[in-house]
Amino acid sequence: MLDVTGGFVALLAAITIGYVFTHHFAKPRLPPGVQLPPGPTSLPVLGNALAIDVSAPWVTYTAWGSQYGDMVLTRLFGHDNIVVNSEEIARDLLERRSQNYSDRPEIVSNELFGLDYNTALMRYSNRWRLQRKIFHQSFRQDVAHNFRPMHVAKTHELLLNLLENPLDFAKHLEVYSGSVIMSAVYSYDAARRDDHMLERITKGLHFMRKEMTPGITMVFSAFPSLLRLPSWLPGMHVKRVAPFAKELVLDILETPFAHTERGMATGSVSSCMVSEQLLALDENDVDAAWQKKAIKESAGTAFGGEYISFNTATVLMNFILAMILYPHIQERAHDLIEIVVGSNRFPTFEDRASLPYVDAILRECMRWRPVFPFAIMHAAVESDVYKGATITPNVWAMCHNEEKYRNASEFNPDRFLNPDGTLTDDTVSIVWGFGRRICPGQYLAEASLWSSMACLLAVFKFLKAKDETGAEIELKPQWSGSLTVRPLPFSCSITPRNEEMDITTLQRLIGASV
Repeated sequence: MLDVTGGFVALLAAITIGYVFTHHFAKPRLPPGVQLPPGPTSLPVLGNALAIDVSAPWVTYTAWGSQYGDMVLTRLFGHDNIVVNSEEIARDLLERRSQNYSDRPEIVSNELFGLDYNTALMRYSNRWRLQRKIFHQSFRQDVAHNFRPMHVAKTHELLLNLLENPLDFAKHLEVYSGSVIMSAVYSYDAARRDDHMLERITKGLHFMRKEMTPGITMVFSAFPSLLRLPSWLPGMHVKRVAPFAKELVLDILETPFAHTERGMATGSVSSCMVSEQLLALDENDVDAAWQKKAIKESAGTAFGGEYISFNTATVLMNFILAMILYPHIQERAHDLIEIVVGSNRFPTFEDRASLPYVDAILRECMRWRPVFPFAIMHAAVESDVYKGATITPNVWAMCHNEEKYRNASEFNPDRFLNPDGTLTDDTVSIVWGFGRRICPGQYLAEASLWSSMACLLAVFKFLKAKDETGAEIELKPQWSGSLTVRPLPFSCSITPRNEEMDITTLQRLIGASV
């Protein structure tokens, strides 16, 4: 299960086995009559680690849910992990009792890599509260419409990139995702192609994503004393790369933030998260330095959190896959857009109420293949039956609950439509998290998804790729993941719906839409 060498495993066993058993027997005992949820039999030290399918652990936990119930107790290296497979139970614990379940488990590797600033992973504290306040002020629902012109501009750039070079569609989606968040957070207008700052920062995030595997995180969080070992020992690669990782994190935090500060001094930046927060900052306040640091860290969390998981880009990759695999859905969307919008302009946010089927497709993309099959883990703040245990909401199980979503493995937007064609009340909000830890950028991200999906459907058709003989190449999609799930690279055909569409025509339509 773990991304570690054989030498590290041996070292781990030799150094920590005594610690594990000491830790186990030192655990506080439950009150009389109180029991933890049932779960599979665990091994000494390793717990249930060997029984979990590392390629898709959420599937393992879903199967265990069928056997043991909606709450399943698993153990990993002496630590209790309670997996919640039920949406109802998750909402009861993490929303209705959010005052107690809004903490995060301690992840010692965050500090090692310089990621202890990350709002999403931060323990429940005054530092977290201040950063959460910054996020809420910048991205709450009633101010999300302020970013609509930016969404439109970045969507138009995506259309141009896809028309010019459809083979690089995956890269174009990543650029779109990064450009949107860089603009919203830093008022940085990334170039449509080969933007220096965007590429520099994303290379650093690629490195972080590669090195901070769940296995490494799990081992060092369970046995923090290992961090005292010298970096030259076998299996201690993580300590050798940690200084470089901290340099990358510093660059991610400082470089775009400095861009916004310079722009504010010269009057060359528009409204964004950082500029609005800095303008509201009272330099004479005794806490001004602390608050400025919180703004910088919140901004870094917003960009790093979106890009390290490629959240928007991943949902759009799943969208393209679904359009290819279910051509009748794509054709229906094309027909509806043609009726509502026509062919002489692009769909706009003003058309959204008239295009509920596009919203249904968006919701089904998030449900069908949730980017985060597990919501980020929670922990209890105060004394509780589950104090000391990690609470892991299994979003995959909730999104594939056959009682709520019949034939859940199929892509079917109609499940989000009422008989009269209006949208249901089910917004699949579980994919954004729960309670006080729900994703604060959900409205920004959702607008990005809707704008891009509507315009992609208006301009392009997505088909299976063909070989040199003209025969269709069978598409067998696969996904890879750990904490997040992303489609593996696949080939497809992306062509304009209008055969006369070329760059000049597209640019003319874009100009008419501005």
